[in-house]
Amino acid sequence: MIVRSARAHVAFGANLGDPFAAFTRALEALDALPDTRLVAHSSLYRSAPLGVTEPQPDYINAVAALDTRLAPQTLLDALLWIESIGGRTRATAFAPRPIDLDLLLHGDTVLCTPTLTLPHPRLAQRAFVLLPLAEIAPNLVIPGIGALAPLLEAVRDQRIVRLAERSAF
Repeated sequence: MIVRSARAHVAFGANLGDPFAAFTRALEALDALPDTRLVAHSSLYRSAPLGVTEPQPDYINAVAALDTRLAPQTLLDALLWIESIGGRTRATAFAPRPIDLDLLLHGDTVLCTPTLTLPHPRLAQRAFVLLPLAEIAPNLVIPGIGALAPLLEAVRDQRIVRLAERSAF
């Protein structure tokens, strides 16, 4: 069976250890996935943690675009594996972490299973996802949600700072 290639978007976040090194390792791991090619990534951004009750460091965030033939669940499993080798544990929700990879979009797939929802269910509420996403895919229309511009307007009050230009990974 031939699987059609899809453009997938993956969010990166980290606020423990060395987030900059974790981002580089994540890009390398994403590009090394079978039937997958890293095609773009955003600049790095700094944002305040959301949904936390205890103080923790700011996050370093970015978004990567992949062309992949991996099915959505297979790609998610690969992201979880990359997180685990990066030191991620899932002790509690909203805990600080050395790496976090979220599958935001997989082509035009709309999906809701016990383990995966696409598009990502909180994508439209997070400036730390929308701004980097708009940087690498400004004309993107999110399946079932719509264009990025109105979504960006809705999160304009969230604190986020662009840190660096995109590298030539």
